[in-house]
Amino acid sequence: MPDNQPANSQQHTDDGTRAVTTVGVVGLGIMGSGIVEVFARAGVPVVAVELDAAALERGRERVERSTARGVERGKLTAQEKAEVDAQVTFASALDALADVDLVIEAIPEIIEAKQQLFGALDAVVRPDTILATNTSSLSVTDIAVSTKDPSRVVGMHFFNPATVQPLVEVIRTVIVAPDVVETTRALAERLGKTPVIAGDRAGFIANSLLLGYLNHAISLYESRYATREDLDAAMRHGCGYPLGPLALVDLIGLDTCLQVLDTMYRQDRDKLHAPTPLLKQMVTAGMLGRKTGRGFYTYAGPGSSQIVPDALTPAEPDPAAGPARAVERVGVVGTGTMATGIIEVLAGAGLPVTFVGRSSEKVDAVVAAITTSQDKAIARGRSTEEAKAAVLGRLTSATDVAALGEVDLVVEAIAEDLEVKLDLFRRLDAVAKPGAILATTTSSLPVIECAAATSRPQDVIGMHFFNPARAMKLVEVVHSVATDPEVTDTVIALCRRLGKVPVRCADRAGFIVNALLFPYLNDAVKMLEANYASADEIDLAMKNGCGLPMGPFELLDVVGLDVSHAIERQLYLEFRDRGYAPAPLLEQMVKAGYLGRKTGKGFRSYATA
Repeated sequence: MPDNQPANSQQHTDDGTRAVTTVGVVGLGIMGSGIVEVFARAGVPVVAVELDAAALERGRERVERSTARGVERGKLTAQEKAEVDAQVTFASALDALADVDLVIEAIPEIIEAKQQLFGALDAVVRPDTILATNTSSLSVTDIAVSTKDPSRVVGMHFFNPATVQPLVEVIRTVIVAPDVVETTRALAERLGKTPVIAGDRAGFIANSLLLGYLNHAISLYESRYATREDLDAAMRHGCGYPLGPLALVDLIGLDTCLQVLDTMYRQDRDKLHAPTPLLKQMVTAGMLGRKTGRGFYTYAGPGSSQIVPDALTPAEPDPAAGPARAVERVGVVGTGTMATGIIEVLAGAGLPVTFVGRSSEKVDAVVAAITTSQDKAIARGRSTEEAKAAVLGRLTSATDVAALGEVDLVVEAIAEDLEVKLDLFRRLDAVAKPGAILATTTSSLPVIECAAATSRPQDVIGMHFFNPARAMKLVEVVHSVATDPEVTDTVIALCRRLGKVPVRCADRAGFIVNALLFPYLNDAVKMLEANYASADEIDLAMKNGCGLPMGPFELLDVVGLDVSHAIERQLYLEFRDRGYAPAPLLEQMVKAGYLGRKTGKGFRSYATA
């Protein structure tokens, strides 16, 4: 040991990080107990501290129950359980942390309590011991400055449950030592976690992006724009999210969401982060989600995940009741990818389909594409030659909308150009029979504009399929102020007949999915633009911390930055809220022609054919 190296001081490894051989955890609630178990399972000795004797015993029991469940589920052997348990030393005084290399604080989210604890730790631990906070929303800098040496204080934010969730956010302040950040990152990797490094701002990465999205969903529900079931179904089936936003708020806890949003709003004053009045009212009423048995949904009991019917639960559709209007023959206008998918879905459900294209070559290409799709389904064992013949036999092609005079419903699936759509709806109005429903697949344009171009606005509705139409379950059924409720009910019934999941919503920019998805994507671009975290770190955080199938920048490159910019602009023009305005970086990339995968360059570069 060098002469200037104090006894029992922290050693540095070959890569410049500090050696961490023992850790301490202060606070043995659900999160703290989970963090203790994570370290113990990784073979790192842990000193687990809880100052209250009863809380200490609860923490000990929680860790032991968890490792026992690991044995019951075959994830640990009895010998491994014994080895994990042996790694943990329980203590009721901070003095037990005198010689650990790193301490993680996991006490309640009260800034004064955390500052007091860190000040007390200063008097106990070695001068070179790293002090980490597991805060999910509070300023790490505010906590750090309560110590004599804020350069050794870092954020190490685990996600709940810590034993399962792979993400750890490592939060760097402007005063933390670089080797402290790198040591914490390396330690997270040693635990088998996925670390991301982020700056010190409210919500860090995952909560900052997630809570804005959840708050927006609550506001849509509060305004009665859509039901809780439809909001949740839209995001699960339209985006592949594991939970809908309101179910997720119930899981996280409404009080936790309110606390994080309050912290975010105090910092950035962004209206989109201002907690909705409904959220505040529900927290005041003690409706905190699963932990109390009542939140946006009602549960079988406190702590239960089983949703039970309540006064707001919609009645199940009567299978014996037919649609308000009979739909026996349908028409589709368009020959693009979306139109082709819709045609195949309709024909696959047993409906005769007349589809209209601009030329015989266009309509022939549709038949060829559906034939190829059917052949692939047969090769994968999902269809038969007989079923393929039946689907193709239900198709009738035409190059003039006059061929749609006897269909019961027409689906428009042409270019997303309002003037082109209005011209088509005028022509459809002239040829469609009385009572025929006219549906538009627009993803962003006002349905009422299409309706107003006809003499039958009560029969016009939005029927927004998601791409690819064959695979995606969701259909947003968009009613304007003029749409007859009978028309809405008929289209809902038709969607169910097609094997789709229909959700109802009113006619406003973005409908449900785009209205919730694109402000979140825009927030991610703003985060990158501010050099707060890299695109890779943000994507990792949202996939590993929130269980999303794709990170925001992966998704933006798939959707197309030009498409994303157009939708963001449409949202901004309708709501006139600066929070919806496209991020300057997004605008610049679109102007530069960096549109994502389709051009070979977006937020990442792609190999081109």
